[in-house]
Amino acid sequence: MHIMKYGPGFSRRHFLQTMGAGFSAGVLRPLWDVIAEDGKIDRAYPEELLDIGAYTKGKVKVGDKLTPDNIDHVKDLMDEITYIQVKQQGRIIDVVATERDVYKLNPPDYLDASLRHKGMAKFDEKGNVVTQEGKPWVGGLPWINPTEAGQVIAAHNLSWGRYDVAQYCIDEYDMDADGNEQYHYNFWWCEVAGTCRIKQKPYPYMPTSTDSTGEKILRYQSAVWTLPNDIKGTSILNIWPYDATQYPDFFGYLPAFKRVRRFPTNQRFEPVIAGSTFYLTDAWMTGDPTLTWGNFKLVGRGPALLGTNGGWNADDDNWILGRHGGKTGKKFWNSSFSLVPEVFVVELEPTGYPRAPYSKKRIWYDARTIAPITMNSYDRRGQVWKQWEAGFDNFSKPDGRMWNSEAGAKGGMWSWLYVHSHDIQSGRITSFQHTKKVAGGITDSRNFGADGHEAYDAYTTEAAIRRLGT
Repeated sequence: MHIMKYGPGFSRRHFLQTMGAGFSAGVLRPLWDVIAEDGKIDRAYPEELLDIGAYTKGKVKVGDKLTPDNIDHVKDLMDEITYIQVKQQGRIIDVVATERDVYKLNPPDYLDASLRHKGMAKFDEKGNVVTQEGKPWVGGLPWINPTEAGQVIAAHNLSWGRYDVAQYCIDEYDMDADGNEQYHYNFWWCEVAGTCRIKQKPYPYMPTSTDSTGEKILRYQSAVWTLPNDIKGTSILNIWPYDATQYPDFFGYLPAFKRVRRFPTNQRFEPVIAGSTFYLTDAWMTGDPTLTWGNFKLVGRGPALLGTNGGWNADDDNWILGRHGGKTGKKFWNSSFSLVPEVFVVELEPTGYPRAPYSKKRIWYDARTIAPITMNSYDRRGQVWKQWEAGFDNFSKPDGRMWNSEAGAKGGMWSWLYVHSHDIQSGRITSFQHTKKVAGGITDSRNFGADGHEAYDAYTTEAAIRRLGT
């Protein structure tokens, strides 16, 4: 008989005992000390936190599917909305192996910059992340060993997609509670970093990242809708100040008016487009300036089942995922979950939005990368309301197929794969998928290929969204 040195009781006791001590990722050894050696996480965690079969004593194993029959065995490893989806709404989730190579869970350049810049970050008097010299952050995670919830939230908001330039083709379905399609959109989303740049010239800051008042710009973010025809050409542009107490400038191009207009930017709790459950505040789970939220706190630590790796459909020319669930069999994307050895569960409240319909957000961050994977938002009564669940992958296959083999990544190109934006109270769901191309001839072959100046001029100015809209 094999006796496990570190059984389930050991891990549970460890996380309970260390909750009051803060974050301190890793169980057997400090996580980032292990990552710095060879990028593998094995020596930071016991086997029962690296294998779902060991954790559940064989009740759920790699290769299984999560269904109503076995979901209760792992109920403590997921958010309450995912549990309801599987238990009551026909969702089925593939269980895949835990990814032990951290370089397949985030862009390698971003992780290398995080190690290179270790110890260089601090908060200034306002609460913004700066270097020890007081300059805007220079890229990567400011804190690889966070000691407070605010460090986790601020770190992610500095670089949502974790690339200097990121462009995504997106297929969106908006459905009722049964999974009946009500709206179908195609759009294209672009992010260009103004500061925190790590690879593409110029870095760490772009000259364009200082406006006429001397204010540094954190990011430029634009989007253009290409389907259906009645809204084709609608475009938006957000320009984010580096000062996280300030709201972005928000511009939109409406084809019917043939001009760019400025829109209110603090109305972040409304559907981005008709039929959608997606609010601006939901983008990347923390879609608002960091310091317009507050009361940050750590409310949980431990393992979780999340969509951190696996699921890219390389067999389809447009990477289209299968769908299932609901009465129509189309409500949820086919998805893959793995055991994440350690997550930080963080809560935040909309302190800068007195009329916000959300009372708080609860976000599950993967401790290996400080990347948010799932968010639940709560209404003003404190009842769970919406889920923003993302699936990720490094877009590579064992047979050598890759999304972008020229990009220099180690074994693929990490990015998000799908999103469920699920209003659990009404049952309505907006499902996004990252595709290779969308209507209008836009493809992801340009993804990450433009340098800072080219991407800024082409996609993230007022003139650019006017041109994209036409």
